[in-house]
Amino acid sequence: MSESQAASRSRLRAVLMLGGVAVVAFACSFFWLRGGRLVTSDNAYVRARKLMVTTDVSGIVASVEVREGQQVTPGQVLFRLDPRQFEIALRVAKANLEQIRITLQAAQQDYQRLQSDIAAQAAQVGLAQVNFERASALALTNAGTRTAYDQAHFGLEAARQQIEALRRQAQSALIRLGGQADAPVEQHPQYLAAKAQVDEAQRQLDHATVRAPFAGVVTAVESLQPGAFLVSQTAALTNTGAVGLVATQDLWVDANLKETDLTHTKLGDPVEMTIDAYPGQTWRGRVASIAPASGSEFSILPAQNASGNWVKVVQRVPVRIALEPLPGGPTLRAGMSVVVEIDTGHKRTLSELWGAPAPLAASGPHVSSNDQR
Repeated sequence: MSESQAASRSRLRAVLMLGGVAVVAFACSFFWLRGGRLVTSDNAYVRARKLMVTTDVSGIVASVEVREGQQVTPGQVLFRLDPRQFEIALRVAKANLEQIRITLQAAQQDYQRLQSDIAAQAAQVGLAQVNFERASALALTNAGTRTAYDQAHFGLEAARQQIEALRRQAQSALIRLGGQADAPVEQHPQYLAAKAQVDEAQRQLDHATVRAPFAGVVTAVESLQPGAFLVSQTAALTNTGAVGLVATQDLWVDANLKETDLTHTKLGDPVEMTIDAYPGQTWRGRVASIAPASGSEFSILPAQNASGNWVKVVQRVPVRIALEPLPGGPTLRAGMSVVVEIDTGHKRTLSELWGAPAPLAASGPHVSSNDQR
């Protein structure tokens, strides 16, 4: 091989090597600039409203009206307690209310009678006053006896004391009537207290029948059996006095994103989701809310990072995603695993490539112009 050919090959090899490096650098830069828009996480799950439905009154379970996995509508009866004790309490409260009504009406009549007695006694006081004045005049002229004078004097004093006693009785009766003798008995505090007892007894009777607060599927029905005594204070805690209810509407997805993935994530960003149970199906939604604190902030035993030998761990922040309805799609169940892909609409720039900070996502709801793919 001649020296010219060797030199030519050496130059070609150098060009190819530099060109290959340039092509790789260009490709990496191109894909880096095209990336950074999508945020993906498989730490996401389907969520739904769920509740252990019970009641705030204690009693014996009379019947269970639903079965495991049954679809129920709002207001549908789930189970009933034996209503007899509540019906008895309601009858007692109503009887007490009627008794108080009669007592108050009688007190009003007594007050009116006392007013009549006061008027009659006032006439007696006037008569006693006239007799005393006559006896005094006769005593001054020695035409009357001392005995007649004394009798007239004591008669007047007795009449005055009697009318004063009647007035005090009338004042006490007026106080018992709340200061208004002619007011309807329904406005009296004693009547209102008895009426509240009737309302409470009626409420307890109504709560002896437990109904579904929202549409959903019932579960954990076997833990509640007729004949069991339901203790309201512990029913929901032990799950032995309640029926589980999981909503079938208004589902959402909770995704636990890394804090480093929230740089450009904002409210309203479009999301595509796949669910492990249904491969090949795609759901769409939008970012509905971003938690104001990481998940560890709500932990019962949060991490203690005050010591010197700590290990930095990327924190997870809950992000709620509103699901859009998928007509004819399969049934979603709470707790199913989801893979989410959030389109932040962010485009990287050359300034970021060289280390300059990128502008942060605006706070608050925002819909990017790049939402449409």
